[in-house]
Formats: sequence, structure tokens, C-alpha cells
Amino acid sequence: MSTQAGPRQPDITAGRLTAEQYRDNFSDLHPPLSKHEALVEADRCYFCYDAPCMDACPTSIDIPQFIRQISTGDLSGSAETILKQNILGGMCARVCPTETLCEQVCVRNDAEHKPVRIGELQRHAVDLLIEQGNHPFERAEATGKSIAVVGAGPAGLACAHRLAMHGHTVMIYEAREKTGGLNEYGIASYKTVENFAQREVDFVLSIGGITVETGKALGRDVTLDTLRDKHDAVFLGMGLAGVNALRTPGEDLEGVLDAVEFIADLRQADDLGKLAIGRKVIVIGGGMTAIDAAIQSKLLGAEDVTIVYRRGKDRMNASEYEQDLAQTNGVRIKHNAMPVTLDAGDGKQVDGVTFEYTSTGADGRLSGTGEHFTLEADMVFKAIGQSFSDAPVSGALDIENGRIKIDDNRATSLSGVWAGGDCVVGGEDLTVAAVEDGKVAAEAINKALSS
Repeated sequence: MSTQAGPRQPDITAGRLTAEQYRDNFSDLHPPLSKHEALVEADRCYFCYDAPCMDACPTSIDIPQFIRQISTGDLSGSAETILKQNILGGMCARVCPTETLCEQVCVRNDAEHKPVRIGELQRHAVDLLIEQGNHPFERAEATGKSIAVVGAGPAGLACAHRLAMHGHTVMIYEAREKTGGLNEYGIASYKTVENFAQREVDFVLSIGGITVETGKALGRDVTLDTLRDKHDAVFLGMGLAGVNALRTPGEDLEGVLDAVEFIADLRQADDLGKLAIGRKVIVIGGGMTAIDAAIQSKLLGAEDVTIVYRRGKDRMNASEYEQDLAQTNGVRIKHNAMPVTLDAGDGKQVDGVTFEYTSTGADGRLSGTGEHFTLEADMVFKAIGQSFSDAPVSGALDIENGRIKIDDNRATSLSGVWAGGDCVVGGEDLTVAAVEDGKVAAEAINKALSS
């Protein structure tokens, strides 16, 4: 007599690894360079006069200059060169996709040589200065002007710091309980260890003239009208609060989670051994959030982790380096497949996902091929992008393609209001791009208030 097996039981468990394994798995992805290693690496730079790496840097850091300063032993001067253009140079050195920006265009980067390790050299210089607590900039004489900054993420912090340098008083309104934005809540733990995000925020705020109120969200606790009445100018840098839905049957099953929330929970966890993870994990998406969620699932002890992306490898938003990093960590990546249903054996808990293979037509449109396959899963992470909630500014600002419309100076359609970072049209979803937005907006605000 044969018996039919029942539905597969989900295997979601905390404490899959030992404390030592968690510590090793979530140690620094790129350990800092020693003094000798930094000098050797700096010596590889040609110090190009018309350096293409500078053009590739969204914040226009004088890369040859700061590397030359490292080579001569002037680490403080090197850090100042970096921070003059990018006050969050420490975090950007850790999370910027340098492999597709400055290092990609390095003249050393050819078939026989590797590019200069610009990001690691930047970290070498900035980390020492932050560790010493030596802020290289001073506030100008107080102007009596007050600016509201909404959001304590990269754009808001960069804007606030530059405004404080000009002598203005800044009030930051942050919806969450901690500052840092994406740097604190949205970056893989192994990229920013030892609470660096908060240490960098403390460094930025140490210039003075900046006050932070946490737990204050625009639209919930403060309004745009109130901020405009209370302050001389307003900068909006609240990022993307919404998470895109799959709009796939079974999306509301237990075990189907937002990758953004998973990464945030992991970053704030005091004990990684208390975080439950499935034995079989599927991540749907193709950007950095998908990569970070997948790798960290593996590092937490998941045995089988698969990223499934609807288009080809060349269309993934995650860089080739990050894709390779995921695969090196044992993550499988399947391309050209989209979810059709999220399946459940008992009607409540996800136990698999059925996908349909896709093809891209000559017009770039995606379509299903009619061929399906199913992957078992204990947990499924949605990582298909975030969205901007325009409710707090609806009717007051021009919105285009779901984000705030700005001009080259980051000014919005409303007088006295500027914006930058992921919440604006054209936002590149990069920390370094958000920093540039904040910096440019601050200079525009300062000019407007000084005229």
C-alpha cells in the first residue's frame, strides 16, 4: 500500500550557526588597508592630470590629489580633500559601486592590470580622521537663517552639513528613531561593521549648528506648510518609504517578506542568532537590495538561496561585481523568469514559487514564454524596488513619474523648497548621488538666502 506525502513543512529556524560563525560571516567585507598596503596601492596611481576617475565620481572628488597625499603621508590632508566634496566619504568608500564608477575608468584598468583600489584608499584616509575626531571644517559666523531638512539620510546630512558650514542653523526632522537613513537601515551588515554609520553621523553633526528631531515624519508629525512658516528654507530628502508589490497570487502568505525590512531588522539586531531564516530562500529582484538580502540569508545559515530576476544578467541593476559576490557566497542566480504564483501547501505558509520563463522582444517588452518551473521555498523576499509616497507633498509640489520634480539646483516647483536623493526624479538610488544632491541644494539655498 502506498501513502501520499503531505505538504512539505517549512523549515524556518533561528540560531542555525554558532556565535563564532555569525561573527566570521558578518565580519568586514573589505578589511581596512594597513599603512604599508595603502602606500603600495597609492604608488600605483599615475596621478593623471585629466583624470577620468574624477569625471566618473558623482561628487567630483579630486582623486589623484587625495591619493598623492596618502603617498606622501599626509592622511589628514587627504581626508580633507575627500570630505570637501563628499562629507560622507567614509560610508561611500564602503558602499559605492566603485567598480562601475571611478575604478572602472581608471587608466590602470585593462586586460593585464587591475584598477587602483580607489575606494579602499579613500576609506584608509577618512577612517583615521573620523577615529581621531578631528573635524576639518569650521562653521562660518552665524547668519540667523534657519533651514528645515526632512530626512537624516545621505542627502539630508550632506545638505545640513554644508548649510552649517555657511553659518546657517539647521533642524533635521527624521521619521525613524535613528539617523543615517539608508546607510543605517538599508546596507548589508558586512559592508559597514562596528556601528560605522552612526559614528559617521556623529562626525558630520560635530560641526555644530545642527539639531536632529527623530520620530518626526512629514505628513504625520509635521507638515510642509508648517516647515515653510517656521524656517527660511526647506530641503526634502526623505528617500523612498514604500515597497513595490509583486501583485502576484499568494503574496500575502506567511513567509513572504519585504527584503528592505529584512535588511533593516538584521542591521538593528543585537544577536544574529535570534534571527530566523529559512532553509530554502528565494529572493525576487535584481538590484542591490536583492543581492544584500540573498547573501545575508546565506550568511545567517540558509542552505539554498536563489535570486530570480525577470530579465537577463546584463539588465540587473546590481553590478557584475555584486552578482559575482553573491555567487561566491553560494547564492544561485536565475535570469529571465517571473513569478506567476506563490504557492502554499497548507494554505497559509509559502512553500514554493512557480515561475514562468520570459523573453524580451525587439521593442524591449517582456513577455512570458508559457514554460513554467517551481522552486521550493521556506521564505520569499520581495526586492523589486521601492516607491515614493507623495501624500505629504501632494498638490504642493510637481510630481513626475512618481517622484518630486526638481531643476539643476535641486529646487522644486514650490518657492523656498529644495529636494534631493532617492525621492526626486532622476535619483540614482546611490549614496554618493544623494550626497551630491544635498551638497548642490545647500549651495543653492545659501545663495538664495544671501541675496
